Amino acid sequence: MESFKDSVYKENNLTNFIQDNESSSSFGVLRGLHFQSPPKEQTKLVRVISGEIQDVAVDIRKNSSSYGKHFSIILSSDNKRQLYIPKGFLHGFLVLSETAVVMYKVDQNYCSEADSGVIYNDEDLGIDWQLPSNKISLSSKDSKLESFKFFKSPF
Repeated sequence: MESFKDSVYKENNLTNFIQDNESSSSFGVLRGLHFQSPPKEQTKLVRVISGEIQDVAVDIRKNSSSYGKHFSIILSSDNKRQLYIPKGFLHGFLVLSETAVVMYKVDQNYCSEADSGVIYNDEDLGIDWQLPSNKISLSSKDSKLESFKFFKSPF
């Protein structure tokens, strides 16, 4: 399987990725919804090496007609789908299988000072997560993220 080809991205004027990251999580773990502020914002290309996740991107570009709207897709090692997430989007995923290994390419290094996000279950976003809240496990960092109505987008 050819999972990435630089020439295709160059032909379509898409980003140059500089790093691959890998994350391993168990059933019910939800990571997100995260982003990095300018000038450290990131474009991501997400795929699942093993297992299955619900992957979500939320548009936080203030002048966009889809501001505050989200896109949700199931990514798995079986369906081989990938999700390209441009700068100016929140990103999060929920593990639906016993375990999942997620690989994502980024075009900017991680910067903790630029890292922020919005709480995953915000009513204004209306995301239909594929598991009930009592089955979802969050990190302490992710459980303290702000709601969308108080969020001030830097994009």
